[in-house]
Amino acid sequence: MVMLGMKLGGDVPFRKVYLHPMIRDAHGRKMSKSLGNVIDPLEVINGITLQGLHKRLEEGNLDPNELKTAKEGQVKDFPNGIPECGADALRFALVSYTAQSDKINLDIQRVVGYRQWCNKLWNAIRFAMSKLGDDYTPPTKIVPDVMPFGCKWILSVLNKAISKAVLSLESYEFSDAATAVYSWWQFQLCDVFIEVIKPYFASNDPAFASARSLAQDTLWVCLDNGLRLLHPFMPFVTEELWQRLPSRKDSMRKESLVISEYPSPVECWTNDNVELEMDMIESVVKSLRSLRSTLAPKERHERRAAYVRCRLNDACNIIKSHELEITTLATLSSLEVLSESDDAPVGCKVDVVNEALSVFLKLQGNINIEAERQKLKKKMEEIEKQRDSLMKITSASGYQEKVPAHIHEENEAKLASLFQELLSFEEASEQLEHVSGNNRN
Repeated sequence: MVMLGMKLGGDVPFRKVYLHPMIRDAHGRKMSKSLGNVIDPLEVINGITLQGLHKRLEEGNLDPNELKTAKEGQVKDFPNGIPECGADALRFALVSYTAQSDKINLDIQRVVGYRQWCNKLWNAIRFAMSKLGDDYTPPTKIVPDVMPFGCKWILSVLNKAISKAVLSLESYEFSDAATAVYSWWQFQLCDVFIEVIKPYFASNDPAFASARSLAQDTLWVCLDNGLRLLHPFMPFVTEELWQRLPSRKDSMRKESLVISEYPSPVECWTNDNVELEMDMIESVVKSLRSLRSTLAPKERHERRAAYVRCRLNDACNIIKSHELEITTLATLSSLEVLSESDDAPVGCKVDVVNEALSVFLKLQGNINIEAERQKLKKKMEEIEKQRDSLMKITSASGYQEKVPAHIHEENEAKLASLFQELLSFEEASEQLEHVSGNNRN
């Protein structure tokens, strides 16, 4: 190619070459005809039955013993054949695998997972289009300062995803870029933001009118940037979805996504304080969902009352100002914020979020004291291991002299946090004992 380029074009056709890992089967074996484990990309894209896989082998030149072994391997790996996955899912799977150093153990189920994720992406766009409406006009400018909390947050984390993707692509870290984009779409836009803004559209309350309009604008900006971010990895589905997004008649929007500009960071979107607050909200929601998952299956989807007990004023103020977000994400009927001086609620499952927060989920029946006691004991043991390990490090010979000052400070802060968290668990255990005593009486 280089010689032909120089001969016919007068110059070398390329100056950089990307060497990808060798693609093997899911078991790490090199693909070979004799093993019958060769995967044709077209068969993954279009799908193929087990009989079709067998037929391909039979059309080859394997001897009877090799043919038998190869068919047995196909039956084991693809008992139902290979489902239709599409080019986008296959491309994304291969890109996400490139961090595996010298080899890619290609598991078709991973490709199937990305095909299913394409469906989720499609559903997210459908939801967004239903909330934007037929007569929606995209904004000319986004001003985060006047937006609801959830909108500020999603723009800030979008900005970081853009920065990460751009830097990773420039350094040929394609897997890191794909992971950054996927994580933003899946765990931040779909799992959090779309859920957080649902109350704005579910109620006709005039107080939500402004928030609803700003949420629409933020949603459109997220979809436009998100599809452009994802386009190099999933060109077909993103082009189809992007064409469906509304656009301004006076805009300079390109005719196709493939020739549109790739997103670039917007400095005013970044808001570290908002992200820290959302981290706290998500930690509380995660603990409440964890408590809910321990309920009987028929009780898990019921809306319940919950309480958050705060030991620090700053944490208390943050939780109080974001009751709507927590109630929405944790599917609660109500949320009450308690201070450290308030009595712990009875008839609740309890979990310690961190050194500053504990959560309580109201139960309808009696609480299983022993099960809750064992759960708290297990978590306390984990925290104690972390504490003992860190104390061993900080008391080691030469630690004071050899370890940098900033590491000293980080370890001291971590130790203080672990000790406070242990006190929180002990407090929760005492509350259980108190409930247990009342039940016996």
